[in-house]
Amino acid sequence: MNPYVLTALLSSLGLGTTLTFASSHWLLAWMGLEINTLAIIPLMAQHHHPRAVEATTKYFLTQAAAAAMILFASTTNAWLTGGWDMNDMSSPIASAMVIAALALKIGLAPMHFWMPEVLQGLDLLTGLILSTWQKLAPLALIVQTAQAIDPLLLTTLGLMSTLVGGWGGLNQTQLRKILAYSSIAHMGWMIIILQYAPQLTLLALLMYIFMTSSAFLTLKASSSTKIGTLATIWSKSPILTTAAALVLLSLGGLPPLTGFMPKWLILQELAKQGLPLLATVMALAALLSLYFYLRLCYTMTLTISPHTNTFITPWRVQTTQFSFPLALSTVVALGLLPMAPAIVMLV
Repeated sequence: MNPYVLTALLSSLGLGTTLTFASSHWLLAWMGLEINTLAIIPLMAQHHHPRAVEATTKYFLTQAAAAAMILFASTTNAWLTGGWDMNDMSSPIASAMVIAALALKIGLAPMHFWMPEVLQGLDLLTGLILSTWQKLAPLALIVQTAQAIDPLLLTTLGLMSTLVGGWGGLNQTQLRKILAYSSIAHMGWMIIILQYAPQLTLLALLMYIFMTSSAFLTLKASSSTKIGTLATIWSKSPILTTAAALVLLSLGGLPPLTGFMPKWLILQELAKQGLPLLATVMALAALLSLYFYLRLCYTMTLTISPHTNTFITPWRVQTTQFSFPLALSTVVALGLLPMAPAIVMLV
């Protein structure tokens, strides 16, 4: 893609998200979401592959439906209350429509069906943008309107997303679909704690962004898109394989890695709020996700693929990929747990 066009599209992505962050008016927020959607579509379709075009079409139709629903809900709210202010969501019908549309935007269950299919059709870097940056604006709107939304609805969405995200990834062989289900499960953790401790939603989102970035960039560095190809990376780059296995365990939430921190704090907060049963179900749902992360770790570190050398070939060409973002996100994804007390004080 032409670098000037790429710069314009990435700037529009940033502009759309910033506009939604800064707005307290529904029309401005809707405009930011639309700019965001229209900016990523050329990035998704840039490879002119039928699978990419199909994924782009599915994404466009889904996001357009969600945007239309947001516009309809905000218009209904303005008609009933006389204002477009986000903090004045006194109509329960408008509130329910807004949360349904925003859940569709970020892929919460049961509005998650587009997410694995779309992510499977994209290259890894565009998939990374879709899994991280594109979640920010809708999540900001959910946080802003959370107080007007029925708590039972938020709990149901969060619990269902965590269960579907764990259950759906169990029988997948495509790595991008596994990461899509991982994203759905993590969104569930963020939504379920939103009504009790919004700062923990923000913390979980930041940790999720770093861990997912590390996972996607590792797959990009090793050119892996299927579970079978993971068995061949250890002979090429053993250090990258070790780091990747640890990042996957961090995504699963195992101590002493960074991913344990948000899950631990969320379960603690749920128990404090007098919801031990919900906390137990969430912890058990996390085991489903942990199973497929362990499956990937097993394939990477404990299996030998046929037709591969068992030694590092000395004539291998050095990679020309820029590795600083991978190194930074991996360090954050693995080593922040000892700083948990300081981070809790900050949030």
